Order: sequence, then C-alpha cells, then structure tokens
Amino acid sequence: MMVLEFFIWGAWLPPIFNYLPSLKFTPGQQSLILIAFPVAAIVGMFFSNQFADRNFAAEKFLAFSHLVGGLAILSLGFVHEYLPFLILMWIHCLLFVPTMSITNSIAFANMKDAQREFGLVRMGGTFGWILAAWPFTFILVDWAKVNATKTDGFVGWLGTVLGSGLTGEALRDATKWTFVVAGVAALVLSAFSLTLPHTPPKKAHAGTAEGLAWLEAARLLTQPFVLVLWLVALVDSFVHNCYFNWTYGFLGSKAVGIPGNWIQPVMSIGQVAELSTMAILGVTLKKLGWRTTMIVGILGHAARFATYAFVPSPAVIVAVQIMHGICYAFFFATVYIFVDAYFPKDVRTSAQGLFNVAILGAGALVANFVCPWLLQSVFTHDGVTDYRSLFLVPTFVALCAAVALALLFHPPKQVEVDEGAQEEGPIGVTAPAH
Repeated sequence: MMVLEFFIWGAWLPPIFNYLPSLKFTPGQQSLILIAFPVAAIVGMFFSNQFADRNFAAEKFLAFSHLVGGLAILSLGFVHEYLPFLILMWIHCLLFVPTMSITNSIAFANMKDAQREFGLVRMGGTFGWILAAWPFTFILVDWAKVNATKTDGFVGWLGTVLGSGLTGEALRDATKWTFVVAGVAALVLSAFSLTLPHTPPKKAHAGTAEGLAWLEAARLLTQPFVLVLWLVALVDSFVHNCYFNWTYGFLGSKAVGIPGNWIQPVMSIGQVAELSTMAILGVTLKKLGWRTTMIVGILGHAARFATYAFVPSPAVIVAVQIMHGICYAFFFATVYIFVDAYFPKDVRTSAQGLFNVAILGAGALVANFVCPWLLQSVFTHDGVTDYRSLFLVPTFVALCAAVALALLFHPPKQVEVDEGAQEEGPIGVTAPAH
C-alpha cells in the first residue's frame, strides 16, 4: 500500500515543473496548476482528512479516491489544453492528498505494535518514490537512435537503450508518460485497496470540538518559540520546493547534460540518502540537540544550491543529491519529532497539523507561485537561463533561515532526545520525552 501510494506522487511530481512550459502555459497558468497539491494539503488539514476519517471505511475511501484520482492523472498524459489540464490536476490532488492520511490510519488500525511496526511500513513510501524513478530509464529513450544502432546481443542492446536518453523538446514531449505511469499505479492501488483489512470510520465522540482543532493549533503560535519555528519551517519548505521546481530542468539542461531517462533516477539518490540519514538521526539529535540539528538541515539546502550555482559539473551535481537526506531528516523530520516530544498529548495532533500547513501547504504554495516566474521571467532571457543567479536566491534564503533559527529559536525548556522520565512541557502540561 505505502509503496504504491508514494510511487504515484513520485512518478509525476519531479518532471511536471519542466513539462508545463512545453505546453506553452504562461508562468501564471503554471502556478495555478502547481498550487493544486499544496492547496489540497491545506484543505486536508482543516477538512477533508477528518471528513473522510469520520464518514467512510478507510479502505473503500482509498479505493474510490485512487480510482477517480487515478483516471484524472492518467488523462493528463493526453490533455494539452490549459483548462482541462487545470481541472484534472485539481481533481487528482484533492482526492490524493487525503489518502496520505488514510493510508496511515489503515496501517495504525491494523498493527499489533504500531511503535515498532509503523516505521518499517512507512519506509515502503520512500522505496515507492525511489522505484517511481526507474521505469523512465526505459520510457524516456530515443528509440529511433536505438533502432538505428547496430548492437551485439542483449547486453549491447541494453547498453544502447540506457545510453540513449531523450533531451530537449523530445524529452519534454515524452514526459506525458509520467502521468500515464502514475495513473496506472493509482488504478492498481484502487483495486488493491479492496483487499485491505476493513477499517471502519471513526465516529466523533459527543461534545468534542474536533471541528475547531485549527483554532487550538493557531493559539499555539502565541508561544514565541513556536512562531519562530513555524515561520522557519515555512521558509525552509519554500527552499525545499525550489529544489523540485528547478532541479529536473537543470539536470537536463546543457549546463549539466544528464540524459532524460536518467534524470529521475539521479534525483532518487536523495531518497536513498534519506533512508540512511534517518537511521542516524537519533544519534545526531542526542549529540547536537534540536536547534543545531535543524540548522544543519537548513544549511544542507544552502550547500546544495551553492553547488548548483558554482560547480555545475555532472559528477558533482549527481553526488550532491545525497544532501537531500540531510535536508529532509535533519530539519523536517526533526521538527515533527520535536513537536511530538515538546507538546502534551492533548495538543500534539493540533501542533503537528499546524506544522503540516507550513511544510506541505503554505511553503509549497509560495514556491509554486514564485518559482515559475523567477525561472522563466526573471532569470531567463532570449532562451538562456542564468542558473547561477537563480540558485543564489534559495541559497541566500536558506542562510537567512538558519541565522534566524540560531538567534531567535529559544524553547523555554529543553527536552532530552533519548527516552526518559516525563518532563514538564513548555506550555505548563506534562509532555513525554523522546
């Protein structure tokens, strides 16, 4: 379930930023398409996740969402007009985003020991994202070149295929197949969902105020350290989404020259690195503490974009993809662990939702509005992109965020990173340490 869930997202997300300009959509039109996912994430935090959880059996909702959403994303491979493309993308995202929570609900409801088992199950999502990159080593291929090349046996033919990736306009046109692959995976997951254990809806208890949980979350921002961390998370999410907006096109550009069929596998190095980095995150937190670990994660973005700007060597650019693990685990994963450790149980869900709005919603929303405009209108002239100046923007923003966190993030009481006794939470209620 988790492998397929994140396979769908990983198949279409990295290439779409480079694909939309080929359809002759304006930067503004591209932004309205790209904000579908972050807007759906925000809607999901406040409404659709809870609505689905309370009113539908989880496995049936999963099957329905991936059936309709899968047909929508599959259709994008054959649609080139702006309005139908926009509508189909919004349909897919509004149905897909709630399933990210629903899959978690199914997993938790059917585990004997969620604390021990969920990490392994959720790791399937990372593997799914990695696996989504590899079909395109055979799809985004210049088959005319392959057929015109004389090869000696299967090994020779395979080497020719792997070395004949599409480039330029041909690559952009063939990117439509990423939507087809994502759609097929969604339809497979729709059918597979009907085989999952029955997970009935969770009815709200009488007298609960879950519908106003967002008000409870918003009140947390009155704590200065929460406000600082939330704003830094939003800024770091913006920088993180600059990576997804620009990296695919940069890798395939003349400046780097990665063949089209290898761009997504190269980007998947980041997810492989994420697995290994997550494995050492606990030790790192214990050695460095919350703030320093988060600062290292933010500086990982600055280092990666600075490398893009000043060392556009293919070998170096491929190698620096491993920074994704540091960027994700040392900041985003650490933020979620910090919230779990620092807040009492009765407000912890609201706090996690608050930071999800910044990380999955608002930060991505800003990036998907700004990034197409920066790339196509500010730093590209006469068909030539000034990548150095472009990448210095997120480099500078990341450095500012790291400085802000270092100077302004002062939680009232440090929570130990390792397991231990209960400690007084920062808002006056006992919170468990992790």
